[in-house]
Amino acid sequence: MKEITIGNKRIGKGNPPFIIAEMSGNHNKSLDRALDIVKAAAKAGAHAFKIQTYTPETMTLNIQTGDFRIESNGLWKGKSLFELYKEAYTPWEWHQTIFDCCRELGMIPFSTPFDETSLEFLETLDVPCYKIASFENNDIPLLRKVASKGKPMIISTGMASLGEIENVVKTITEAGCYDFILLKCTSSYPASPGNSNLNTIPYLRDIFDCQVGLSDHTLGIGAAVASVALGSTVIEKHFTLNRDEGGVDSAFSLEPEEFASLVKETDAAWKSLGGVSIGPTKEEKNSLQFRRSIYISKDIKAGEEMTMENLRIIRPGFGLDPKYYDLLLGKQIKKDLKMGTPLSWELLL
Repeated sequence: MKEITIGNKRIGKGNPPFIIAEMSGNHNKSLDRALDIVKAAAKAGAHAFKIQTYTPETMTLNIQTGDFRIESNGLWKGKSLFELYKEAYTPWEWHQTIFDCCRELGMIPFSTPFDETSLEFLETLDVPCYKIASFENNDIPLLRKVASKGKPMIISTGMASLGEIENVVKTITEAGCYDFILLKCTSSYPASPGNSNLNTIPYLRDIFDCQVGLSDHTLGIGAAVASVALGSTVIEKHFTLNRDEGGVDSAFSLEPEEFASLVKETDAAWKSLGGVSIGPTKEEKNSLQFRRSIYISKDIKAGEEMTMENLRIIRPGFGLDPKYYDLLLGKQIKKDLKMGTPLSWELLL
């Protein structure tokens, strides 16, 4: 599968995981806090910084009851959808300032559009790619419009069936987008490691012949690190300054030190994959002496036979391989040898 370039970053098997810090609504309605989050994410090593572009009116209807009220157990129980999105949305007039700050700090800024108006607004800001949220992966008209812009797409697959994912891929490729990355996602907040099913990552990669990453809502970094071993090339994780300060997504967001560990450990996991290697590596050469080999364990005269009394398999590893031990027992030595002499064929022939 091909490598994809977003901004100045190449994404694919031969590159370190692409790590995205997601702010969502953790700005707590403060631009200053939003910019502090940007700065902390850059310091922690994030490669990209993602926000969400919508207004409460573009997301839902201003109805407080019935279908529009969140009754299920979770972080947002008791709120109406309109109330939640009014609390969490990032004002559009902040976008340029946030994106400029990201670029100054070396991060790639982009966003998730939720309808045509937010998409066209983001087009004016020259974003390098688009993210599709799990809850919008069934919005075929939106997918088609985003794909038509000709930019890479990162698509969360939370809740989608295999048939629905197939329809997503068909829709965007027919609309002209061939640079896309699917993200395995469990759309519960927070998600449990036991419900993460990371083995889906190579499954989706093989079926759709595309890069697959992880949009991770678990607590901690274990799932994200493990996903790298399964081929994840992109990791998205929610980010906040301090969970104790609140925020609609703070409960399942990483703090700066945790995010720095995420960047460090996913990079280490990627480096550790390497290639197929059998036999000693260059770094192991000096350790060969600690292997076992055959040594003279007692002074022996020329013409004497080698026995279990004067021949042993011990460390270090400079003598003949232990596999020859049984063959050598009963054979004669051709010269006097001192205890501690590594056995070689020259001493026998």
